[in-house]
Amino acid sequence: MTKAELVQKIHAKSGLATKGQAEAALDALVDVLSASMKAGDSVTFTGFGSFKVIERAARKGRNPRTKEEIHIPAGKAVKFTPGKLLKESVK
Repeated sequence: MTKAELVQKIHAKSGLATKGQAEAALDALVDVLSASMKAGDSVTFTGFGSFKVIERAARKGRNPRTKEEIHIPAGKAVKFTPGKLLKESVK
C-alpha cells in the first residue's frame, strides 16, 4: 500500500472533509512518532503493537561480493513488536 492509498482509506473511514486533511493527519502522526522515538521514548498502540528504539552493538560483517571482512559501527534501530489483536487478525 502506498501513502496515497493509505490517505484514501483514512479519508473514507474517518469522515474527514478532504483528502488533504487525511494526509495532514497522517503526516502529523508520522512526525509525532519520529520525534518521540528520536527522544528515546517507546510508542505503544494497545492491541496494535509498539515501536521502540534499540541499541545495536558494533560487529564484524562480510561484503557478500568480495568476501572482505568489514566493521559495522554501533548504532540505533527501530523495532516493532506486534500486539495481540494485530497478530490474531493476520492469522
